[in-house]
Amino acid sequence: MSIDATDRAIIEALQGGLPLVPQPYLEVAQSLNLEESELTDRLAVMKESGAIRRIAAAPNHYKLGMTANGMTVWDVDDAVLNEVGPKIGALPFVTHSYKRPRALPDWPYNLFAMVHGSSREEVEEKRQEIVAIIGDALRASDTLYSTRILKKTGLRLRKKGD
Repeated sequence: MSIDATDRAIIEALQGGLPLVPQPYLEVAQSLNLEESELTDRLAVMKESGAIRRIAAAPNHYKLGMTANGMTVWDVDDAVLNEVGPKIGALPFVTHSYKRPRALPDWPYNLFAMVHGSSREEVEEKRQEIVAIIGDALRASDTLYSTRILKKTGLRLRKKGD
C-alpha cells in the first residue's frame, strides 16, 4: 500500500477538493504534467490498494437547507445488526452509517446513522422509517442533533519541506 512521489503529488493536489470546472480531472492532471488517464488510473490503483478510501463530495447541509441534522444512535440486537445495518445505510436520507462497539454501561448503542432534514419533525419522520426496519430487534435509540458545523476535511498531507 505504498505510494510513490507522483501518487503523493496527486493526493496533495486533490486533498483540498476538485476544482469546480467542467473537466476537473483533466485540470488536475495538467497541473501535474500527467495525462488525465494516468491520473484516473493511479487514483483507481490507490483506491484498490486502500491508500485512499474514496473521493466524495462533502456538501454543506446547512446551505442546502438541511438544518436539522441528527446522528441517530441505536441499540440493535447483535443477531440482526449485519442484516439491518446495510438497509439503513442505503436509505436516501442517511448520509453515513456504521456499527460501533457498545461502551457499557453508559452507552448501549451499536449502530449510528446520520439523518438530515429541514426540521426536527422531518428528521423524526425519517427516524420512524429506521424504527420500522429494525423492528423488534430495537432495544433503545436516541437522536443527537447538531448544534454547529465543524470543519469537515479529510486527511491532509504536509507538502515536502514543510
